[in-house]
Amino acid sequence: MNRIGDIERKTAETDIHIHLNIDGKGDRTVSTGIPFFDHMLSLFAAHGFFNLDITARGDIDIDYHHTVEDVGLCLGDAFDTALGDRNGIKRYGHAVVPMDETLAAVTIDLSKRPFWRFNTPEKLEYAGNFNLSLTKEFLRAFATRCGMNLHVNVFYGDNDHHVMEAIFKALGRSLDDASTHDSRITGILSTKGSL
Repeated sequence: MNRIGDIERKTAETDIHIHLNIDGKGDRTVSTGIPFFDHMLSLFAAHGFFNLDITARGDIDIDYHHTVEDVGLCLGDAFDTALGDRNGIKRYGHAVVPMDETLAAVTIDLSKRPFWRFNTPEKLEYAGNFNLSLTKEFLRAFATRCGMNLHVNVFYGDNDHHVMEAIFKALGRSLDDASTHDSRITGILSTKGSL
């Protein structure tokens, strides 16, 4: 089975193309013009076993914000498309990932009811020139467009790079878990019969 999402978005600020295969092996090609963000998205794809191609051009000479947020919107749309009616998926996913001194947990529900919480140690700010606030913007956009209830909790961590790396790895692992088909599930996993 190949669940595919192919999304293009072109605005005055960004030009983005994403091709996603949820049922992949973690193959990825990521080029956003923001090396740290490329690294995080590559980790996400590898640990989620998603085949992911992202090409993004944006006004990064002004700020990274538009590109990061719009990639989040497009990636959310790609997952929403690839998940289709969401029949037979486990729906819930959870992963706890250590990265040296950091421990992060990501818990999701592919409920089509977007919501997100983001809890990290307050002193965190930058990994290189990539601000932690951009990670928040990416996750908010991604959760909203995917129709995902997303909770990110970093229990502790001192190194901003390690914190973000643990978050993106845990995000990939929890999405892999939630999007997996379970033969025991017929239709939507909900006592209401729909999401």
